[in-house]
This record gives sequence, C-alpha cells and structure tokens, in this order.
Amino acid sequence: MRTLLLVVVLLLVGVAGFGFYRGWFHFSTDNADHRPSATIAVDEDKIHADEQKAKERMQGLEQKVKGKAGN
Repeated sequence: MRTLLLVVVLLLVGVAGFGFYRGWFHFSTDNADHRPSATIAVDEDKIHADEQKAKERMQGLEQKVKGKAGN
C-alpha cells in the first residue's frame, strides 16, 4: 500500500512539474495591505493546445508505423 501511495505522489509531482515547465500553471504572490496571498492559475487553452499537438504527433507516428509495417 505504501508503494502505491508513493507512486501516486510521484506521478502528481511529475505532472505538476511538467505543467509548470510547459506553462500550464502560473504561480503568483501579492502582498497588498500587508496580507500575503498566493495564487495558482491554470491556463486551460495552453493545455488544450498541447493536447492537440500531442494527438497530431501520435497520428503522424501511427502513419509511419503503418507504412513501415506495410512494406
């Protein structure tokens, strides 16, 4: 059970790190009126754009594999 929990946590950390790298998430802080606050914003348009790019690449790879298998 510990191993499963560790795997899930590592996957979440990996996805979060990859998301920050790709620009899916933005982190900002503000100190207005002496009240610190932090905000995490999710760029859904960027996520969907990257999803479409990934789908197109997979379809291109599928065509290459089918072409090589046909030869």
